[in-house]
Amino acid sequence: MVSSSPRVLVVAGVASGVGKTTVTLGLLEAFRRRGLSVQAFKVGPDFIDPGFHELITGRASYNLDGWMCGRDHVLNTVAREAADVDLVVIEGVMGCFDGFDGSSDEGSTAQVAKWLGAPVVLVVDVKAQSRSAAAVVLGFERFDPALNVAGVIANRVGGDVHRRWIEEAIATTCRAVLVGAIKRDDVLALPERHLGLVTAVEGTLTAERRARLAETLEASVDLDRVLAIAVPLSGAHSIVAPASAPPRARIGIARDAAFQFYYAENLNRLRAAGAELVFWSPLADDALPDVDGRYLGGGYPELHARALSENASVRKAVREFVLASKPVYAECGGLMYLADALEDLDGVEHPMVGVLPTTVRMRPRKLSLGYTEVSFTADTPLGPAGTVARGHEFHYSTLDPVPDSVARVWRLEKRRGGGCHEGYAIGRALMSYVHLHFASCPVIPRRFVAVCVEAKK
Repeated sequence: MVSSSPRVLVVAGVASGVGKTTVTLGLLEAFRRRGLSVQAFKVGPDFIDPGFHELITGRASYNLDGWMCGRDHVLNTVAREAADVDLVVIEGVMGCFDGFDGSSDEGSTAQVAKWLGAPVVLVVDVKAQSRSAAAVVLGFERFDPALNVAGVIANRVGGDVHRRWIEEAIATTCRAVLVGAIKRDDVLALPERHLGLVTAVEGTLTAERRARLAETLEASVDLDRVLAIAVPLSGAHSIVAPASAPPRARIGIARDAAFQFYYAENLNRLRAAGAELVFWSPLADDALPDVDGRYLGGGYPELHARALSENASVRKAVREFVLASKPVYAECGGLMYLADALEDLDGVEHPMVGVLPTTVRMRPRKLSLGYTEVSFTADTPLGPAGTVARGHEFHYSTLDPVPDSVARVWRLEKRRGGGCHEGYAIGRALMSYVHLHFASCPVIPRRFVAVCVEAKK
């Protein structure tokens, strides 16, 4: 039964890799099995974890990012999407205090938790420690007294004696209480690849694995105590989601195993601006849907380069669409698809759409990761010159030099300083490695829909 005021808690980690995603998924499944309706959120610029959340809850999971979108957006999003549920579970990002930089809590899990007045359940990997775990927890409690670290889940516990020592140490030292101790079980871990977990659409979170996650959490975690830690949602602004405008344009959204990284809110904001979204597959479709514009998001095209290349009729149709000056926005994986060629992980080059005159290479692996702010230096399908928006980059691929004849329409400013001109424009196609969050600049979805409407004339 849906409560009058949903309760909220945050699952945070002391660092990346301590098991907070596994714990979060187990909690979602365990509470779902109890008959609770649960809304999940993810702190930070992540696409993979929200896909797993949605698979369990049956509800889209939304990103909460203080640096990209600000406090009001975070509070409004939680209030809007959690209005009809019993429980809100927010999965953190990296370590609890990690975010935009080393001197503030911008973009961190702690920032979101404090804005919402939400208690934190801290996940600690205790594989190689016992009493020292209490020192870690105490450090998190004292580092920012405004943060309510209320519970602890010890992950990768060695056995009953190990658990008892950890519980005793925390009980005699910390304000937070141990609410669970999970024994090491490699079967629970989700498969990973070079950019993180294998995605939800690839079927790794099977019904059997979900059941095992829930059973493990039910046996290892005091779920009643976790629910007692959760507090009524009070910090969020109570607002009503805007109704979608009557459809004015059809926008094709590339979505399949190769292209799947979209913020749920980006798609919602396109609908609200008057877009009818038409989903299609560059991998499997043999023809393009009739649309006025296209949005090609990120994903793993390098894993499907051969299949994408072999679908020559669709590659040709996409190229013709761009050359006809139809609006296209391609980010990261979409940019890779629109290039001349894509070198896969084995060093084999595969022809792609052939709009952006360069080759995308996966070797040598070079990680580009971090927040970015873009300042538009020319008019584009996403906004006029002077527009400023925020997003992030996360890719291992690199581009061969792009000819100077290809226009660059925005300047990137990166978290670690420095910047460059990027945002490659050919006709009405805009290609970039940046994943923009449309909530950082609400003009973007309105502008893109308007340009698609204009393209119909």
